[in-house]
Amino acid sequence: MTLTAWLSLATICILGAMSPGPSLAIVLKNTLAGGRSEGVKTALAHGFGVGLYAFATAAGLAVLLAGSPWLFTIVQWLGAFFLAYLGYQSLSSGHQGLAETVQQEADPLCQVNGVRSGFLTAFLNPKLAIFFAALFSQFVSAHAGLGEKILMALTAAVIDAVWYLFVALSLSHSRVLGFLRPKTGLLNKTFGVILMCLAIRVVTL
Repeated sequence: MTLTAWLSLATICILGAMSPGPSLAIVLKNTLAGGRSEGVKTALAHGFGVGLYAFATAAGLAVLLAGSPWLFTIVQWLGAFFLAYLGYQSLSSGHQGLAETVQQEADPLCQVNGVRSGFLTAFLNPKLAIFFAALFSQFVSAHAGLGEKILMALTAAVIDAVWYLFVALSLSHSRVLGFLRPKTGLLNKTFGVILMCLAIRVVTL
């Protein structure tokens, strides 16, 4: 792959990562609920999930999905149910305050939430396969080797992770959290509604 082609690929990946959607909602929600640590975990796990999808797509997953509508539908509904589940959790969390948030941060079981939700939000989104199929088809040659496919997947993964790390680190500044955490109840309900709407949107478009 030439440098010009790689720069074009990277530019499109940047625009894709910055597009608002379920991923941004999850990173914001986890950062507000668990602080910088959970935000960073969510960003890194999401980037890892994106990288897996990108590599799988480059290796032929998109062809499988295009030829098996039932498989695409199953994965699509799994992603929608997962988003709806996250939305329900957010809506049912009530007006959780700073004390409860600090207690959650000390709970080892809660430390994996950012990793789980970040990864699954990316991996249970079959439209990523469609996006990467459309994108990679412009850059992958018929004789593309393993190294080129890995480079493309790493480009998508690193750009995605860096963007959401920026979001998480900016949001987790102590002054920002100090302003937002007293409003956790309202924000939880807002994120819950957004996630529910995104879940509906996934299966209706």
